[in-house]
Amino acid sequence: MKGPVLIFDSGVGGLSVAQSLRQHYPEAALCYACDNAWLPYGLRDDVTLALRIVAVCQAAVDACQPSVLVVACNTASTLALESLREQLAIPVVGTVPAIKPAAAISQTRHIGLLATKATVGRPYTQRLIDSFASDCVITRVAADALVVEAEACLAGIPPDSQRMQTALAPLWHAAASSSANPAMDTVVLGCTHFPLLKPWLTQLAPVPLYWVDSGDAIARRVAQVVDELNSDQQDGRCFTTAPATNLTAGLARYGFAPPQLLNMIHF
Repeated sequence: MKGPVLIFDSGVGGLSVAQSLRQHYPEAALCYACDNAWLPYGLRDDVTLALRIVAVCQAAVDACQPSVLVVACNTASTLALESLREQLAIPVVGTVPAIKPAAAISQTRHIGLLATKATVGRPYTQRLIDSFASDCVITRVAADALVVEAEACLAGIPPDSQRMQTALAPLWHAAASSSANPAMDTVVLGCTHFPLLKPWLTQLAPVPLYWVDSGDAIARRVAQVVDELNSDQQDGRCFTTAPATNLTAGLARYGFAPPQLLNMIHF
C-alpha cells in the first residue's frame, strides 16, 4: 500500500512526531488524527479508553487509507497497541518514553522522566528503566499541566511561565547535585506534547540539559515497517472527533489542513 503515514494522538502532541517525520522524510505524505473530544485521556478508565482508541483509529484509517499508523501517544500505545495490530491490516508503530537513548547519552547517570501521571506510574515504564537504565538514578516528574499548556500554545496562547515553573519545580531540584545523587543532566520528554514546549523548557531550565524525545526513533521505525514512503494528494489531511477551529492556524504551521470531523458511527 502506498498511502500516507497516519499519526494518531489524543490531542496535538503527535505534531511533535509529525515534525520528526517531516525532517527525516520530507517527501512522505502525512495525515493526522486526534481524539480531542475525549482529551485528556488520563480521566478515562482503561477498558473504555482502549475501545475508544481502536474505534477512533479505525475511523481515521478508513478516512485516509494510510500505509502505516503511528500511535503517537504513550497512553494509547500501552492500552491498545495489541488490539490495533490485531484489527488493522496495516503496520502499527507505538510510542514509549525514550529511556534507552537517554541512558546512552547521560554522563552523570541521573535522568529525569517528565511525563503524565499515567505514564510515570505504569509498569511498562519501569520495565524500560530496568532494561536500559538500571544503573541510573531516575527522577520521575508527573507534569500533566504541561499538556494543557501545549494544547493552548498550538491554539495561539503563549505558555504561562508561572504554571510551567510550578509543574517543573521537582525537575529543577533534581538538576542540582546533592550528597545523595549526582546532578541530573538528561531529561526524557515522555509525552509527545512536551517537545512542542521545548523552547520554553530550555529557557526555563536553571542549567543546560539534554532533552530526549521519541520522535527520531519513531521515524526510523516507520521506515523499517513500510517498504516505500510516498507523497500523494492526501498529504496534510487532518481529522478530529470534535470541532477544532481554534487549532487551524497551529496545525497549518505543521503542514496540515483545517481539520475535518471523523465519522464515528462505530462508537
